[in-house]
Amino acid sequence: MARAWHLMSRPNGLPAADNFALKDIELPALGEGMVRVANRWLSVDPYMRGRMNDVKSYVPPFALDAPLEGGAVGEVVESNDPNFKPGDWVLHMAGWRDEAVLPAAALNKLPDLGVEPQAFLGNLGLTGATAYFGLLDAASAKEGDIVFVSAAGGAVGSAVVQIAKAKGMTVIGSARGAEKCDGFVRSLGADEVIDYTAGPIVKSLAAAAPKGIDVYFDNVGGDHLDAAFAHARLRARFAICGMIHGYNATEPMAFRYIMRVIGMRIRVQGFIYTDYIPRLAEFYRDMAGWIASGAVKPRDTIVEGLEQTPDAFLGLFSGANTGKMLVKI
Repeated sequence: MARAWHLMSRPNGLPAADNFALKDIELPALGEGMVRVANRWLSVDPYMRGRMNDVKSYVPPFALDAPLEGGAVGEVVESNDPNFKPGDWVLHMAGWRDEAVLPAAALNKLPDLGVEPQAFLGNLGLTGATAYFGLLDAASAKEGDIVFVSAAGGAVGSAVVQIAKAKGMTVIGSARGAEKCDGFVRSLGADEVIDYTAGPIVKSLAAAAPKGIDVYFDNVGGDHLDAAFAHARLRARFAICGMIHGYNATEPMAFRYIMRVIGMRIRVQGFIYTDYIPRLAEFYRDMAGWIASGAVKPRDTIVEGLEQTPDAFLGLFSGANTGKMLVKI
């Protein structure tokens, strides 16, 4: 019997174990054009927290007492569609479960790029594409720019650091704790690294970027975004990817330096991965080349077992991951 994690109640603040339940699920019959997939790798991502709220957004909220969804890589075990055969590796959005029956149109066969399948949930997947298009398109980052990246030790942030360095930019990364800062973010090539637990971020960024910043890639919001406003140079560009600082907040965020957006002519651009799906071939071309050359390297935090999926998800909000957080089934 297949199993899937269900959302049983909507969290107030940080989710807790009793918001989730692991249940047996009945899979539909394998009708025409349907494919049965055994999941091998699951992705947990901060954006999933927003879908747990019953609010209107760019994607519908998760339904209560229904299987959660998210990126997954699996192996075809049975197919009633000529485009897929047993043994094919596929990417899809029926995560948080060990098995799924899906229409063939919901599956993307993994291209043969000489990488491990889980890479398509990381640097070759939503994570890497978010970093790529957010930095190079939404923020219009270019060679010579000074780039500030929050959550630089996380999945998207670590990809941004490496892409920016591959493109000839100066990079300042912010992360949690000395080990993640010096042991990981600096190893990615960051020119300066800020431990945001060591003191006020606005002062730390002043020391790390005495000339100011041209680009801010925001994964955090809160005091990081405010510090970026404080130190933005003329016509700086901000790519707003996520605001994990506020996902579990019960009070609104306040900004001391936001008025600098006027005088500095700062461009603040929000974006979503799906905006760029028509351009994925461009991303695959560049990212595959960087991976092959060693300019971009993966770093995964792997949690074993479907049963641990909520714990892996909650770990995103305490900095438990270095690089991409994955669940291996």
